[in-house]
Amino acid sequence: MEGTIVNKKLVLLGDMGAGKSSLVQRFVKGNFEDYQESTIGAAFLTKTMPELGLKLEIWDTAGQERYHSLAPMYYRGAAAAVIVYDVTSPESFARAKSWVRELMRQGNQDLVMALAGNKADLAAGGDGSERKVSAEESQAYADENGLLFLETSAKTAQNVNELFTALAKKMPRAPPPQQQAANTVQLGGNASAQGRKRASGCC
Repeated sequence: MEGTIVNKKLVLLGDMGAGKSSLVQRFVKGNFEDYQESTIGAAFLTKTMPELGLKLEIWDTAGQERYHSLAPMYYRGAAAAVIVYDVTSPESFARAKSWVRELMRQGNQDLVMALAGNKADLAAGGDGSERKVSAEESQAYADENGLLFLETSAKTAQNVNELFTALAKKMPRAPPPQQQAANTVQLGGNASAQGRKRASGCC
């Protein structure tokens, strides 16, 4: 497989403020910003993983409810999905579960899914009282539904590379039938917009 790079589409889904864009920024660019503007529609970034023979085409979707109807155009044809929740927010965990149900109902049968409990740094500090969703509960849910699960922190980089690497290793290597679909924007890691979808960094 040396020298061969296969393009794979990956989508991030989750509540506004769960940290989707921060995870992507940490993975793709290796940095973290305390404040990021909310994503409008979706942001697009790429990351080549030559050691795995993959180029990930990453769609970071907006978390606001008003953009929910746009989500299928981003997860359709995806090889993998990361569903992100905030470990300090039970509401975002409930929302993550609803995304898992939607993907199971609507998505590609071969879709590889990962559940990411983000903002683990907030749960680890002090007496851990900011944690509202236990790792045990999330792991049990992931096991029941065949998901990869890791707690992550975009701020400290905890498990960020590990999450995407584990997901990439589980992706089927054969290109999907409609590989030519919508992903024609090549940006070398910068957020972009497709058509009328404007993108910016998000939380």
